[in-house]
Amino acid sequence: MDRTKTEIRLERRGHRGRYVIDMPSGEPAELTFVESGPGHIIVDHTWVPQEYRGRGIAEKLVVRAVEDARAGGVKITPLCRYVATEFRRHKDWADVLKN
Repeated sequence: MDRTKTEIRLERRGHRGRYVIDMPSGEPAELTFVESGPGHIIVDHTWVPQEYRGRGIAEKLVVRAVEDARAGGVKITPLCRYVATEFRRHKDWADVLKN
């Protein structure tokens, strides 16, 4: 999969949302979240189909969520273990981390 041409789509339904990458296999990669209040989301899940793991796909989803949070003045609580790990690795994301 070409990392430079990955399109990430944001879908919303009420207070729930997800970032989606359509994978060639037909099964999408996704990061899901819940808006828990004004200016706050809880990221609760990431998923990448087995055959695409280890290629930076989940990280692209988290980066997009962080970029959108910054642009919208939103704080993130990472309940998903993968996302929490990424926040620990990227100290420069502290501005969007909900304490």
